[in-house]
Amino acid sequence: MTSFNEVFESVKDYCRTTKGISEVAINTWFNAMQPVDLDESKAIFSISTEFQKNLIIKNYEEILKEAFLNTIGFNVEIIIKVENEDMERELYQAEEKKAELNTIFEGAKYEYTFDTFIVGSSNEFAYAACTAVANSNNSASTYNPLFIHGPSGLGKTHLLTAIAHQAKKNNPNISIVYVSGETFTNEVIEAISTKTTMRLRMKYRNADLLLMDDVQFIAGKTSTQEEFFHTFNELHQFGKQIVLTSDRPPKDIKTLEDRIKSRFEWGLMADISIPEFETRVAIIKRKAELLDLQIPDDVVEHIATKLKSNIRQLEGAVKKLKAAKHLLGTTMTVAMAQSIIKDILTDSQPAPITVENIITEVASIYNVTGDDIRSGKRTGQISTARKVAIYVVREITGLSQDAIGKEFGGRDHSTVVYALNSIESAIKKDQHLKEIIDDIVKNIRNK
Repeated sequence: MTSFNEVFESVKDYCRTTKGISEVAINTWFNAMQPVDLDESKAIFSISTEFQKNLIIKNYEEILKEAFLNTIGFNVEIIIKVENEDMERELYQAEEKKAELNTIFEGAKYEYTFDTFIVGSSNEFAYAACTAVANSNNSASTYNPLFIHGPSGLGKTHLLTAIAHQAKKNNPNISIVYVSGETFTNEVIEAISTKTTMRLRMKYRNADLLLMDDVQFIAGKTSTQEEFFHTFNELHQFGKQIVLTSDRPPKDIKTLEDRIKSRFEWGLMADISIPEFETRVAIIKRKAELLDLQIPDDVVEHIATKLKSNIRQLEGAVKKLKAAKHLLGTTMTVAMAQSIIKDILTDSQPAPITVENIITEVASIYNVTGDDIRSGKRTGQISTARKVAIYVVREITGLSQDAIGKEFGGRDHSTVVYALNSIESAIKKDQHLKEIIDDIVKNIRNK
């Protein structure tokens, strides 16, 4: 072997064949590591983000050390350096000065109202529907329910909050209940366990206006869907307005009961898509105005060109420009915007999904507990939930089979292989099981 690159290719082959690391994990994490230098005590790599570095160190450091030992015959320390680490360190230091930042951003605590919502071709239909609902004078509009769907970060929650503000302004006595699908699910579980379902029903069924964000999270949860179904029917029967948001249309929420899907389609469905360039420019300028910040046009256009799919990222970029200007004493330039954008994209990486997150989600679908899944119980429902959880952990995290076994109560390699093979075989024959797993994966990634 004549180069570090060749050594690393052999290391990756060892991880594949001997440690059972999936090709997904190799492509996602190992191939992100760029070999820099190898000597008798250190294997040094560079990588793009702190997020990638932390995940690799946490999940794969020991495996990499073993692979190097078996490839080159001696132990090495794995060192991963983040590119442009000095700039990132400065930005992180700026973030830590929270007290000062709170003072800087006092003027940024603008409300999510219709006035602060930037309208463009990607969202004008949804905006129009929401304003009509908000101004319907305490009675259900012809758009009942109103179902707004689109990817995360495009303004659905802003519109829900704007409806609440406007409806309250029009009628201070209106009863508004605002909840996320996940919170509603947790409240139903709590009410059942504490025998307080009547109190829960009074809370939701006495509302004049029900706003539910991320309704897709109730899918697959039998008791939650049952409670929501009857709540929906009662509110709709008495002419109360219902507004729902989701990351996808009802037909694409596979484990949502058909009777609920049909009710979602009774009213009006409006989608929000990725904003076009002109709208992104307008959003950046409006956010800067609310922060009392002047951003040069070339910087605005650079940010709008690079950050295309998420309004929260645009807002985050403006706030980081404000922080950098105030705390670091730097001039706003395209070069600075490039560093800011890289930091935003790093921050926007999903928080590392833990095995516990996955087990909790699967447990809620199958009406068992996380302890049941990790236990030695072999009843049908628990056994199925355990196999599904093992499969989803492998799909999302790319952990090795040995590592997965440890997470599930110290199960051995053969048990994990059996569970994976069992689910892989089952989903080829059972479309419903495939849909359940698809929804579980989508929900976990959205969280």
